[in-house]
Amino acid sequence: MFERFTRNAREVVTGAVTHAERTDAASVGEEHLLLALLDRQEGRAAFAVASLGLADRRASVEAELATVRRHGGLTRADTDALAGLGIDVTEIVARVEEAHGEGALDRARRRGARRRPFSRGAKGILTRSLRIAAGRGDRFIGDEHLLLALTACPGAAAEVLAAHGATYGTVNRALYGGGEEREGERFKKAG
Repeated sequence: MFERFTRNAREVVTGAVTHAERTDAASVGEEHLLLALLDRQEGRAAFAVASLGLADRRASVEAELATVRRHGGLTRADTDALAGLGIDVTEIVARVEEAHGEGALDRARRRGARRRPFSRGAKGILTRSLRIAAGRGDRFIGDEHLLLALTACPGAAAEVLAAHGATYGTVNRALYGGGEEREGERFKKAG
């Protein structure tokens, strides 16, 4: 599959590995792919990121991703659902960190000196990007397909992007205009 990746898409993947190494993560996750996409200064995804104002809100995106890590991978939707049951995740995290140190619930910490694999979620993003590219009739997988896949796959990255106005529909419109949205929506729902 990687032979079909454009140079920009390959740089996103290697950038994701670099982000995982910086945070000493056990695996390369969706959040690392998202951060690597936000790093890009060229390419179709960089255009969409800039046009949606995500580049200007990078600090907010990073803060939300850090909160998800601190909460052991629980998204805002998960936290809200638990709050509806009377469970205050923030209070629980504070107590655990008080007893065991900051980041104690970050289950993605690296153990040992092995090579970092891609998480199930990150592999899902790569697979979805292939499906999106094939569905559009593209013979390559570009960074724009990775960005669309991040918005299409449920998880923390999609939730953070949506909270910042970057849904599958808005990214698709930024990349291709309004005329192809229905086709793209079909592939979002299919996978």
